Amino acid sequence: MRKQTVFSVVVMVAMLLLAACSDSGDGKVIVATDAAYAPFEFLKDGKMTGFDIELLEAVMKEAGVEYEVKNTGWEPLFTSLNNKEVQAGISAITINDKRLKTYDFSDPYFESVNMILTKEDSEITSAKDLEGKNVGVQNGTTGQEALEKLFGKNNSNIKKYKSNVLAIQSLMNGEVEAVVADNGVVQEYVKNNPDKKVKSVEDKTNFESEFYGIIFPKKSEHVDDVNKGLKKVIESGKYAEIYKKWFGEEPDVEVLKK
Repeated sequence: MRKQTVFSVVVMVAMLLLAACSDSGDGKVIVATDAAYAPFEFLKDGKMTGFDIELLEAVMKEAGVEYEVKNTGWEPLFTSLNNKEVQAGISAITINDKRLKTYDFSDPYFESVNMILTKEDSEITSAKDLEGKNVGVQNGTTGQEALEKLFGKNNSNIKKYKSNVLAIQSLMNGEVEAVVADNGVVQEYVKNNPDKKVKSVEDKTNFESEFYGIIFPKKSEHVDDVNKGLKKVIESGKYAEIYKKWFGEEPDVEVLKK
């Protein structure tokens, strides 16, 4: 009886561990996002849409992975990954050395560079012109890191917001003189809001190119399948189709292969 009891306990523990490590109750991979980052992910008529959302659908279809997208918000996305409440994340997340210490990433799927959003009559023409001015940025983004690199980590002129939407509202209200965000976000806002009298300012000298990836906990079993799916989507031309739909131009897919 002792051996059988011990064996039963071992089996029970093993089953609990397997349940704890499973993706979700129905076997789906739960993918976190912050659906407040147009054109990458945002809510339209109560449903999530955007470049990332459509690309994820195509990639997961090719990978043969069942999934579900969960709108967690930006900072909770990383907390959910750490707590294993979700198994992946997609939300215009830049692959960088700091994040690679804690997470795994898919191959790159998008090249980005930070850009300045400011009023049409502003004399700001480069990142250097932001010195001494109040500048809005979404907290925890590479836009924040870029500004801190230029002007100091504890610089009081760098105003951090929960989302780019709030940062842009502060620009409209005159609380900041500029906002720094990913080029896709800035260009989308300028295009869709001609009445706001704002402009985008590019500065590839002070803002380096970045690459987005789908994020996973370390040693995730899903990375290889997702990479295979992403490769097929790029090679089939589906990636270019989705890219053109959201950005109105042909993508440079070669830069993703470097």
